[in-house]
Amino acid sequence: KKRRTSKYSVEVVGARENNLKNIDVTFPLEMLTVVTGVSGSGKSTLVKKILFPAIQKKLTGFSDKAGQFSELKGNFSNIKHIEFIDQNPIGRSSRSNPVTYIKAYDDIRALFAKQKLSKIRNFAAKHFSFNVDGGRCETCKGEGEVTIEMQFMADVHLVCETCNGKRFKKDVLEVTFENKSIDDVLNMTIDDAISFFDTHKQNKIKDKLQPLQDVGLGYVTLGQSSSTLSGGEAQRIKLATFLGKGNTKDKALFIFDEPTTGLHFHDIQKLLKSFYALIEKGHSIIVVEHNLDLIKCADYIVDLGPEGGENGGQLVAFGTPEEVVKVKESVTAKYLKDKI
Repeated sequence: KKRRTSKYSVEVVGARENNLKNIDVTFPLEMLTVVTGVSGSGKSTLVKKILFPAIQKKLTGFSDKAGQFSELKGNFSNIKHIEFIDQNPIGRSSRSNPVTYIKAYDDIRALFAKQKLSKIRNFAAKHFSFNVDGGRCETCKGEGEVTIEMQFMADVHLVCETCNGKRFKKDVLEVTFENKSIDDVLNMTIDDAISFFDTHKQNKIKDKLQPLQDVGLGYVTLGQSSSTLSGGEAQRIKLATFLGKGNTKDKALFIFDEPTTGLHFHDIQKLLKSFYALIEKGHSIIVVEHNLDLIKCADYIVDLGPEGGENGGQLVAFGTPEEVVKVKESVTAKYLKDKI
């Protein structure tokens, strides 16, 4: 495929934070720009400590203090937002889960509240939430498990005896949509839920869940607690949120810090698809990455090095993967040759 080109770009002039040696770097926008280099070559410093705060300050007027650099140049009038997506967990609380995070749960609750039995029993959408009193099991407060505190040992988690881990009162669980109770729905995987809601013409819910499948999280259950998701999964749920919102008029710049950590190469393909979907909508993506399968798909590479620490911080190579491969000094180029 032809590498993308663009008239928009951001140029950082005179970056000299940590071990960066007063370098000028151009990041083209509206494409997949990848920052590469060995560990300690200054990638994160350049992107996280200089580029991100500097652009954020330009757009919003406030940001964390940026590292040392001279100025920010270039034509980036197309960007209205900037998002830094890392592997921090999306919700520390055991009540947060993928569907509540991407706001699909509100529609599912509303759907259950519309069922005939709900109307007879006067259930509103809030009765199908496990976060507020009303429909949730009172013994475990909607957690599905009871925590017994041991004084000197780790807490013991036992399945709640009242609801058997189903989180809701019995009369709420009797409300069904197409023979599925709210608990059955929360235990479906994303893949099953999408085909279930598709079969029963609930397109609004299906469309909200679709991005989760697109980023390769079809195996996660709707009600899985966010505290049990891995870093890579949390990062992809954030990505799914933006894919869902991605049709907005305002274009954004997304910065990813090593998004492929912990991904099988089959999942990397799904991640790339999601990146391309964002770029096609006019957004821009800058990725800090070591993975060659992703680097070879870049439209533009910024390679720092040649080594880590004191001997790093130089701009070794930049351009399309085809151009970078020709640079003798670049360590990345040596390994990228076999891939292209």
